[in-house]
Amino acid sequence: MDYRTLIDAPSLEAGLNVCAAGIKRVVLDCRFNLMQPEAGLELYRQGHIPGAIYAHLDRDLSSAITPQSGRHPLPDPQQLAQRLGEWGIDVNTQVVVYDDMGGAMAARAWWLLRWLGHERVAVLDGGFPAWVATEGAVSDEPVAPTPCDPYPYRMASDAVITTAEVLTNLQTPTFTLIDARNAERFYGEQEPIDPVAGHVPGALNRPLSASLTTTGTFKTAAQLRAEWLVLLENHQPETLVAMCGSGVTACHLLLALEVAGLPGARLYAGSWSEWIRDTDRPIATR
Repeated sequence: MDYRTLIDAPSLEAGLNVCAAGIKRVVLDCRFNLMQPEAGLELYRQGHIPGAIYAHLDRDLSSAITPQSGRHPLPDPQQLAQRLGEWGIDVNTQVVVYDDMGGAMAARAWWLLRWLGHERVAVLDGGFPAWVATEGAVSDEPVAPTPCDPYPYRMASDAVITTAEVLTNLQTPTFTLIDARNAERFYGEQEPIDPVAGHVPGALNRPLSASLTTTGTFKTAAQLRAEWLVLLENHQPETLVAMCGSGVTACHLLLALEVAGLPGARLYAGSWSEWIRDTDRPIATR
């Protein structure tokens, strides 16, 4: 197995069957509900892909919130490397991540592994619903990973944009923010999660759902490429910076760009929930 963006359910099932022959593979269940933080773990306990390990967004894929941070600060790289080792992930491991939201949560794990330098990681296209629809086996058995040494990470130093850089960009634009939240939140018409509605001035809106089909799988690479090229106009993908409410679903945009063959965009990790920590920072609505 060597998958680096998406993997479909039949291919994953075939890989699970081959695993006994010595191919190392780790599957992470990333199901999570922002409004009910323990709901994903409960779903995992009820049934998951056989052998899958549960990765909790708050405890495993984020660090503690601070007065200056957004809702899901990036995890400390050393601690994340330790956790990957506890899950048995090393440089030779094919990692597959999944959720039940079209990749909205799983893409965070995908991006984090790439951030640490691990390329062999893919999101299960269509997630757990696609797995069940293809009659993949489901287990409620606890999983005990086989640990290894902490992951020997080599971070991508230019992958993350800070709030200070976003502020500077308002005066001297060098990149374009693309916000993955739905249009209602982006335009300040409703805000069910954060205390302030709206968006960073100058940001563009491309809801993560725009990358998905009606069945919750990703559009074809050709479709995605055509749509992103319209948004890019004459700019390079390296000039894009993805954001969302807290830096989680923004990773879905980065995955879609990779599928489209347009790599190089970066992540505003703090995103909207960090931007609004300072009331002096400007806010735009429709």
